[in-house]
Amino acid sequence: MTPIPKSAAQLYEIDFVAWTEQTLQLIRAGQFEQVDWDAVIEEIENLGRSDRRELKSRLEVLLQHLLMWQYQSSLRSGSWQNTINEQRNRITDLLQESPSLKSYPEEILAQCYHRGLKAASNETELPIDTFPVKCPYPIPQVLDAEFLPDAIDL
Repeated sequence: MTPIPKSAAQLYEIDFVAWTEQTLQLIRAGQFEQVDWDAVIEEIENLGRSDRRELKSRLEVLLQHLLMWQYQSSLRSGSWQNTINEQRNRITDLLQESPSLKSYPEEILAQCYHRGLKAASNETELPIDTFPVKCPYPIPQVLDAEFLPDAIDL
């Protein structure tokens, strides 16, 4: 049997869900002095970082698949197109839910392209210098639901 924590800080460390429920009850009851504010602040900070990390990850996968689509056109599949569509949809959702992130894709494009480029090279087994050094697609094009790059014959 797990011992019952003596404080909100202890509960935060042992059972996160129970901590969130207890914290919500304390706030609703106006018992602010019992709230573990340091943990609340930490969680709020993490929420913002989480959306940024997700957007970055999805943009990397999207760029990888756009490159694969363009540079290995003979292997194109519905799976690749579904991945492209899914990443765009989730990015669009994130930007609608957090409009303050609207400029973030442009800020991280070069970094995400570099990572997506490496992943595309690994996946396709094409040398990395087969692909452009800089991202050939501007953000509006990357996020455009109708855009798929033309094939490049190697």
